[in-house]
Amino acid sequence: MAKITYIEHDGTEHAIDVKTGLSVMEGAVKNNIPGIDADCGGACACATCHVYVDEAWLAKTGERTAMEESMLDFAEGVAENSRLSCQIRVTDDLDGLRVTMPESQH
Repeated sequence: MAKITYIEHDGTEHAIDVKTGLSVMEGAVKNNIPGIDADCGGACACATCHVYVDEAWLAKTGERTAMEESMLDFAEGVAENSRLSCQIRVTDDLDGLRVTMPESQH
């Protein structure tokens, strides 16, 4: 398990224990975290699970894939630390991860 803090665009925080092996998106959906809709169910076919990864965690979450880059073209407010949360697999190393949802996803 890893404790992940999901931060809404207004600063509201939700600290959730997410089972290892799930995606960051699955952890949000299973816990009804507002701001992560996951319309495609985690197939990297939409951008409704867009998050900003806290800068301190970027290296641990891995690199964006080409498909993820392509889907982020459809997201609003993309930044250097933007990721699709369906593409971040939870490991014990991500205990303490902090992600913020963009304002466009409220």
